Amino acid sequence: MANDAVAGNALRVAPAQPGATDDPVHGVLVAFARDLVNDVDDTLSAFLTREVDALTEIDAAMGGFAATARESVLAGGKRVRPTFAYWGWRGVVGGDAPLPTVLPALAALELLHTFALVHDDVMDASDTRRGLPTVHRAAAARHVTAGHTGDPSRFGESVAVLIGDLCLVWADRLLAHATVPPARLLEVRRCYDQMRIETIAGQYLDVLGENDAANWSVDRALRVARYKTASYTVQRPLLFGASLAGIAPDAPLIAAYTRYGLAVGEAFQLRDDLLGVYGDPAATGKPAGDDLRTGKPTVLLMLARQLATGGQRRALERAGTAVGVREVARLADIVADTGAVGRVERMISDRVADALAALGTASIDETARTALTGLATAATTRRA
Repeated sequence: MANDAVAGNALRVAPAQPGATDDPVHGVLVAFARDLVNDVDDTLSAFLTREVDALTEIDAAMGGFAATARESVLAGGKRVRPTFAYWGWRGVVGGDAPLPTVLPALAALELLHTFALVHDDVMDASDTRRGLPTVHRAAAARHVTAGHTGDPSRFGESVAVLIGDLCLVWADRLLAHATVPPARLLEVRRCYDQMRIETIAGQYLDVLGENDAANWSVDRALRVARYKTASYTVQRPLLFGASLAGIAPDAPLIAAYTRYGLAVGEAFQLRDDLLGVYGDPAATGKPAGDDLRTGKPTVLLMLARQLATGGQRRALERAGTAVGVREVARLADIVADTGAVGRVERMISDRVADALAALGTASIDETARTALTGLATAATTRRA
């Protein structure tokens, strides 16, 4: 069953349509986004309160551990994956279907996202996330403050791995709260499982690339973007939403969602590549130039090396070893001078155009079509 907070909230099931004189994209996003995010957060909060209480009964220390996991989930974020899943569902069912029946499934995607973020931060040795210390850094700091024995860094990483694992289990548990027919929920699980497999595949390729950068390529960097980001950020959430609506796997809308999701998802990651070098830390919550500092073989860096002159290429070999702010800034200037930034911007524009063309190939609820049109642009022109 959907939890009580969800049932009581009843989502204002179908928020008012934008007025005829409003810009349609802006109107739809404003009308729906705030309510949807609030309801996802309410669902997560109610679910996590029960889970933390249950773990606290095991041991007081478990309560603190579980509370850290809860805070990681509720610490902000744009709720991109539940949003795409919602519009994938809405594109099939239209505006009259009651959202509380599927809201737990949408919220479960945010738990899956937290699992991926916490583990990713450990693998990347990241210091901050959303402007705050990452889970493993915060746990290491608590280890020192408490005067525990052993290596604080090792302890912090172990805690973060377990918190990520807990969020993955919680996602499964919350997904089961969706009130859809059992046979349909089985199809939803198949989509969900494929999303998780593809996420792990993309993450492994990402780790491999950082340790085999000399043999990496633009094509391989795009493959990482496809499986690490496009699959679980846009494409699979859309298909997940369609599965919740009970659409047949061979329906034309599935092909349209697949094409749209791949295009927008890749564009989303390409924008991340740019933000990883040129983003404002106040907006991204992470230090500027992080990808250059670590030598992450993104599409942007691979293109820069491909387009570089001999001197520029030799300078770019410093990526991954640069430590000073000035040195990282110089590398960022070189990347821009190669023309790679402009090339990536064109790749983003081409993918958004392909995504919008895909929406025109199938029958879809018009409000959902308008929202997905706006999201394709919003997700790929963001500054955070």
